[in-house]
Amino acid sequence: MRSAEFDREEVLRSAMDAFISKGYSKTSMQHLKKATGLHPGSIYCAFSNKRGLLLASLEHYRSERSAEFQALFDQSPTVLAGIQAYLDHVVAECEREEIKDCLLQKAMSELSQQDDEAEAIIGHMMTDWQEAFTDKLIEAQKAGEIDQAKDCQALSQFLVMGIYGIRTFSHTKPEAGVLRNLAAQLLECIGK
Repeated sequence: MRSAEFDREEVLRSAMDAFISKGYSKTSMQHLKKATGLHPGSIYCAFSNKRGLLLASLEHYRSERSAEFQALFDQSPTVLAGIQAYLDHVVAECEREEIKDCLLQKAMSELSQQDDEAEAIIGHMMTDWQEAFTDKLIEAQKAGEIDQAKDCQALSQFLVMGIYGIRTFSHTKPEAGVLRNLAAQLLECIGK
């Protein structure tokens, strides 16, 4: 049997967009065929099934978002400037895109308590993301950007909650500037 030839990264990115847009259960094989350009047989051959494609998409999403996270901090002169850049990025996504959710958020709300393996992957992704923020906040404390008395782990949890809140609130189509104001308030709560 001949193996399917395709750009795996492009297929995973297209599948991510389909899963974000419609959710896992409402994304049919025909939707995936249209989104990825692969026939269902090729999807089954490469990923076993739709669930396998979702799990691969989640892993790809983790990799892309981790690289994006690091790049935003690498380009910023301070940790707080990196957090500001990250929040600006989230708000920009929410303001310009029809798809306001992230794959992690969409999969978490749909698959929690339904698929143990997907739930474990999502849980690890959330933990990794929160730990990355905790590490950055500890770095900010050492640099004197954040009060030494603040609990960096609690701040990280607050930040993650706030980012998900901004993404969720963006569905209400708030007036221009509201999301940026919320992001600024979130950053203010974290800083000194």
